[in-house]
Amino acid sequence: MVTVKKMVLDILKPHRPNALEFCLGVAAVGADYRVQLTVLEMDEKTESLRLQVEGAALDFEAIHGAINTLGGSLHSIDEVEVHSGAGTD
Repeated sequence: MVTVKKMVLDILKPHRPNALEFCLGVAAVGADYRVQLTVLEMDEKTESLRLQVEGAALDFEAIHGAINTLGGSLHSIDEVEVHSGAGTD
């Protein structure tokens, strides 16, 4: 079985929700998701973010949906870690 363990995403979002609320919203779509957010740039209306999500088996569609629901826009997938086969934790 192939599972996605880590993704680093480039996101553009409005100032609201704030960084904590945004992380909580993304983390809520998975049972064991660990989410780290870094604000890279800010202007009058938006923030550019580096969002790192880790977990046992990430669901990209659910994460992408949460980002959109929270008002964010996915610019790129900058890093991915995928494991294949049994016993590859």
